[in-house]
Amino acid sequence: MPKLPESARATFLSDLHLGSPHCHGEALAGFLAQLHTEKLYLVGDIVDLLWLHRRRARFDRHQSAALQQLHRLARSGTQIYYIPGNHDRPLRELCGLVLPRMTVRREMVHRGADGRRYLVTHGDDFDGEVQHGGWHEWLGDQLYDVILAGNRLTRELRGRMGLGYWSLADFIKRQSTLAERYIERYVEACVAAAEARALDGVICGHIHRPALEVRRGVIYANDGDWVESQTVLSEDANGGLTLSRWNGGFESLRELPPRAVALPRPELVGLPVAA
Repeated sequence: MPKLPESARATFLSDLHLGSPHCHGEALAGFLAQLHTEKLYLVGDIVDLLWLHRRRARFDRHQSAALQQLHRLARSGTQIYYIPGNHDRPLRELCGLVLPRMTVRREMVHRGADGRRYLVTHGDDFDGEVQHGGWHEWLGDQLYDVILAGNRLTRELRGRMGLGYWSLADFIKRQSTLAERYIERYVEACVAAAEARALDGVICGHIHRPALEVRRGVIYANDGDWVESQTVLSEDANGGLTLSRWNGGFESLRELPPRAVALPRPELVGLPVAA
């Protein structure tokens, strides 16, 4: 399988949901053990504080190993940017805090090696624009944990049979017209937010649907999750983007080459830009 570059310029991860039984902790720890990156953006829902509070759960040994690998990266010199999401919302009280090798922000701008600039946000801020409410959304929330439990059992069964990873949860969502409409509205809201700020793209998570595409000249990059997809977004030394899936090795899902010529862009006001 293809490998991530020896040292990525930037890596984007979201929706790990550490503390939840749905987190693929063993795979995540294996991935992080091989990761070498100058910058690591943790794009929300890293620790599932909602689940930990509601179920009085705890990290299993694989999830604890994943946390240790994050500490290793910080000690080895990786600059970490933490952008809390809706499941680790209490950590937003720490936004603005700068710790050794870690910065906590509500949202940021990442400047690529090729000059492109990306809004980095978890994405739950767009929920008010894309959710229409009603009983079907309430029911969807109630059923999602059940679907993820089935996803976990399917993963374990396929592993015993020597089969590769396949997401039952993603398959079910793709059969739902309501789910697909929600995702389409979400993507449009993300692209519009980047357009409004004169940015080249947006990097987000939240909806557990990895993607790397261009709409109306704006790059939409969703780094996916680690309860369904096991995906990661990385930037190379030239500014090219790669969306990959981890399954004991890296499977490249989509690549976007760097911009050939770095064009001047107007400076932003009010948003922190990663150094």
